Amino acid sequence: MKIGELSTKTGVPTKTIRYYEDIGVLPSPKRAPNGYRDYADDSVERLRFVRDAQATGLSLTEISSVLDLRRKGVGTCDHVTGLMLRHLEDLDRHIETLRRTRDHLAALTKRAQTLDSADCTDPIRCQTIEAGANVDSSELHSPPAAHAH
Repeated sequence: MKIGELSTKTGVPTKTIRYYEDIGVLPSPKRAPNGYRDYADDSVERLRFVRDAQATGLSLTEISSVLDLRRKGVGTCDHVTGLMLRHLEDLDRHIETLRRTRDHLAALTKRAQTLDSADCTDPIRCQTIEAGANVDSSELHSPPAAHAH
């Protein structure tokens, strides 16, 4: 099948399909005499697996490792379970960071509601924001780290 048909069947854009070929997540297909890509029927299921695995939070590197193990005939359930456990741990850490950040922001907001804006005379700092606030800003906007295992 041509790339457009594969895209329609899987919901994966053609540009993404080409990218997956480039990084080895999808094997390069045979070429028809006219040079068009000619995908095997199993490409549909492979792309669906990649999409489903990404929906669980697995990275393309992790998905590649699963596909490589499968290609070698090795069982992957334990490997995938380990990857998912690490992602759960990362999410739990991230949720805890968000909870602490929310608690800190709630306390600042409560404090800010008691302040008189007429007392805010510092030319640089708003009195609402405490100096030396104890929140690690690197954790605030970064998603959990993806493992490349």
